[in-house]
Amino acid sequence: MSKEGIGTVLGAFLFTAVLIVGALLTPYLHLTVLAGVFAALTLLLIYFFRDPQRVIPPGEHLVLSPADGKVIEIVEENEHEYLQALATRVSIFLSVFDVHVNRVPISGVVGHFRYQRGSFAPAFKSEASAVNEQTVIGIENQTRKILFKQIAGILARRIVCHLRQGHVVTRGERFGIIKFGSRVDIFLPKSCEVRVSLNQKVRGGESVIGVFNEDT
Repeated sequence: MSKEGIGTVLGAFLFTAVLIVGALLTPYLHLTVLAGVFAALTLLLIYFFRDPQRVIPPGEHLVLSPADGKVIEIVEENEHEYLQALATRVSIFLSVFDVHVNRVPISGVVGHFRYQRGSFAPAFKSEASAVNEQTVIGIENQTRKILFKQIAGILARRIVCHLRQGHVVTRGERFGIIKFGSRVDIFLPKSCEVRVSLNQKVRGGESVIGVFNEDT
């Protein structure tokens, strides 16, 4: 289980335990029904906050997926905030059934961090990339730079990001979570070849999103 989910799951478990005790000690049918509902909810929360181990593929020139989900957009656009150049944006939609733990795409230093308050439009819509609540993270090393975003959706109202500017990170390591359905965008410079296609399912820290020329 992800560390971000421990408090939520523990609270649901304790509340469910109180309802179960009440159902056992009293004749009230509604307590039994409520206990059953919250027991099911607790199991769903345990499933949602799962945090499976991942096999990180070797190769510092590989850009790994920052999230589990489905690739819903691959478009070229000018990225003015950090890369300051034409880039390829790969957008990944996370449904409530996907693992929501996010992982670092490349090793390096966090050269840019910004939190943006915003709206909660459906995460599968293109405008969500610009208007929704989000964190914006840029990572750089000696020769490479990428930018990626954690973006809240219509259900996700809680973004957790443990990264801040100046942090040293390693590709594949966990860095946060977006709760209950969301989106992650990653911006690849033109020197990086995209290795995913539309509607492809990807796994955070394991699937290769792009490949840099090893000389860059």
